[in-house]
Amino acid sequence: MAGVEKRDFDSPDETRTPEKSKVDVVHVGGTAAARFVLQPGWRWSECIKPIVGTDSCQLRHVGMVRNGRMRVTHEDGTVLELGRGDVYVIEPGHDAEIVSDEPFEAFEFEPHAAEEYART
Repeated sequence: MAGVEKRDFDSPDETRTPEKSKVDVVHVGGTAAARFVLQPGWRWSECIKPIVGTDSCQLRHVGMVRNGRMRVTHEDGTVLELGRGDVYVIEPGHDAEIVSDEPFEAFEFEPHAAEEYART
């Protein structure tokens, strides 16, 4: 393995396109990263829940917002809005929705979430 490696989200290893969503996954350096692009009107409980079959998202997310705004509601009662430039950790047990008129774009670096998000 080379000491330096790079990948490009414009040439992902995998792309998933559930309703109002696009998830590009790249594998690099033995790990995985994802780019999430979620359209206005997207809500986890409406667009992803039917695919995965859980009551809330059970993945841990670690990432950074590039564009748009998302509201996350955790089952512990915490509600948080994420926007451009925010770095975040979202623990399992949440719902989320896009609250901006523009697409929400985020880059995620939790390999399990990158590999499993919106998989049947």
